[in-house]
Amino acid sequence: MSHPEDPNASQPPGTPGAGTDPGLVVVITGASSGIGHATALAFAERGARLVLAARDQDTLAPVAMSCRTAGAAAALGVPTDVTDAEAVERLAQTALRHHGRIDVWVNGVGVGAIGRFDETPLASHRRVVESNLLGHMHGAHVALRHFRERGRGTLVNMISVGGWIPAPYAAAYTASKFGLRGLSEALRAEVSDLPGVHVCDVAPTFVDSPGLSHGANYTGSNINPRIPLVDPRRVAGAIVALVDNPRAVTWLGAGALPGRLAHALAPQWVAAAMERVTRWALRSARPAAQSDGNLFQPSRGTAIDGGRQAAAARAREDAVLATGLAALAGLAVGLWAGSRVHQRRSAGPAPARRRA
Repeated sequence: MSHPEDPNASQPPGTPGAGTDPGLVVVITGASSGIGHATALAFAERGARLVLAARDQDTLAPVAMSCRTAGAAAALGVPTDVTDAEAVERLAQTALRHHGRIDVWVNGVGVGAIGRFDETPLASHRRVVESNLLGHMHGAHVALRHFRERGRGTLVNMISVGGWIPAPYAAAYTASKFGLRGLSEALRAEVSDLPGVHVCDVAPTFVDSPGLSHGANYTGSNINPRIPLVDPRRVAGAIVALVDNPRAVTWLGAGALPGRLAHALAPQWVAAAMERVTRWALRSARPAAQSDGNLFQPSRGTAIDGGRQAAAARAREDAVLATGLAALAGLAVGLWAGSRVHQRRSAGPAPARRRA
C-alpha cells in the first residue's frame, strides 16, 4: 500500500514557533464519528495537535476542519484501516514526521455484529475481532514503543462494559472486549516500571453514538434499545481527563457498577436474563433488512450522536419509576418486618412448653 497523502494538514511540518509548545500531540483512531469525533473536538478545545485516523478520507476531512475551528493547533486526517498493522505503523510515522512526538494515543475503533452466533457469517465475526482487538494491538504496539523511548505517554483503550459483562447476540464483540481487557491489564504490568507511561481503559455502558446503526445486523429486527444511554461527549471528556489524571479503568453509565456486581455474583443468571430480554426486544421490534453495516466498508457519516435521546429519556423515566416502586416495596417490607418484631416484643416471651 502506498503512503497516503496528507491533504487535511492545516499547516506543514515545523510550522509551530520555535521554543513554544502548541499543545499535546494526540493520535485518535476511529475519529470520523461518534466517540472518536467527540474526543477529537474535546482535545481541539485544549489546543492539541491532532492526527485523526479512519478508513475514509471524505469523512476525515470535515472532522479535521471542525477541529481546527474548535481551536486545534493542527488537525491532520490520515486514512487508516487499523486491521492493517503496516497502515497503523505509517499512521504513527506520519504523526512523528509532522510533530516530532506523540503524547496521547487513543484506540477508538469499535465495530459490532448483532445476531445469533451460528446465524452470523464467520467472516463478520472475524472482522469484529480484527477491528476491536487486533486493531487496538496494532495501535498499542507502535504507541508503547515510542512511549518507552520517551519515558512518557498515555495510551487509551476503548473497552466498554462489554469487557466484563457478556452480551448475547454479540458474541464476537464480547470476545474482542474480553480480550482487550486482558491486553490492557498485561500492558499495564509491562509498563509498571515506567511512571510516566500510562495504559488507561474507558468502559462506558451503551452510548448514544451512530455505532448501533452503523454496525452489522443479522437479526432481521430494528435495533433501538430503550435503555439509558451515555452521551458521547461525556465519554470524550473522560478520555481527555486521563491526560492529567491517568487511571486504570474509567467507568461510565449508571448500569456499570450494578451490572458488574450482578455478573460477579451470578454470571449464568445475568447472561440468561440478558438473553431473554434481548430476544424479547428483537421479537417486538420493527423488521429490518440484514446488513454487513460498516464491517467491510467505511461509514460515510460524521455524526457524534446516534439520535436515540428520546428513547433514552423514556428509558430514564422508566428507570426512575422502577427505582421508585422498588424503593416503596422495600420500605413496605421493612415496615412490615419491623411491625412483626414490635408485636413479638410487646407480647413478651412465648410461654414455655410443658414437658410430657
